[in-house]
Amino acid sequence: MKKSVEILGLPIISITEGRELGVSKTLLIDAKNGTVAAITIEDADWYRGVKLIPYESVIAIGDDAVTITNSENILTLDAAGDYEALLDENIRIIDTKAITKSGTIQGKVTELYIGDDGKIEKCEITAPDGTTSDVATDQISIFGKQVTVIDPTGEKKNNVMPSTPAAPKAAPAEPAAPKEEEAPKAPEAPKAPEPAKEEEAPKEEVPKEEAKPEPKKEAPKAAPAPKAEPKKEAPKASEATKQAAADKASEERHRRFLLGKKAARDIKMDNGIVIVEAGQDITEEVLQKAKLANKFIELSMNVQ
Repeated sequence: MKKSVEILGLPIISITEGRELGVSKTLLIDAKNGTVAAITIEDADWYRGVKLIPYESVIAIGDDAVTITNSENILTLDAAGDYEALLDENIRIIDTKAITKSGTIQGKVTELYIGDDGKIEKCEITAPDGTTSDVATDQISIFGKQVTVIDPTGEKKNNVMPSTPAAPKAAPAEPAAPKEEEAPKAPEAPKAPEPAKEEEAPKEEVPKEEAKPEPKKEAPKAAPAPKAEPKKEAPKASEATKQAAADKASEERHRRFLLGKKAARDIKMDNGIVIVEAGQDITEEVLQKAKLANKFIELSMNVQ
């Protein structure tokens, strides 16, 4: 079992290529299943956008490094369609309020404990007076974006309700009274034979005259139609147009990924004007300023 702080900041090592591929940056949480779905990383090509490693591709998380098979295990944002919904939700759990179902605030979630299979085993909660306590995942009903809901009874929202006892079987019904014997039916009278139908006289066949086929008149041959000119193929879209469409789609994914997050540090224009300060929320206005100042990629790699 590892704390989240023991996973973040470790180098990512490919054991088949023998090289360092980047550094672990954040944990992508699957709140519905209470697991870590992937680890986002930062590498030398950070300016090209977010990259992540599916947790099932991780071989081991040691004291000094995270090991994977090779660089093909790393997914770019364009290839991470299965994780797009989780990136949009952006549930971190840490720093959320811990509150019971009865409405009592227990404190704030300050740490996660992750099992070898990526399951969140327990959460560390720090009370307002500074004391800490651990709450097992079985006692947590919901991991939310702002609030983690604790159920001390341990009844999770997806538990199966106990089945109700079966109703007692009805007493066997009393045997029915024997039926009275029916009186024998009188024999039916024999039916009178039907009168034989008169045979129809055979109809005389009238010989039909065979119609002689009239000689076919050959229709005048139509003049040959002029050959249609070959259709000119519409010019294919240029590679530049396709690339522009792909760039636009990638930028839209990055925009949705950034909205609602907080800046990790100050982002400034080249002339020193501050676009967004560290800790501030990233809004549409901030994204527009970053795009105009050509600081969009720098902003995307400095969020929390």
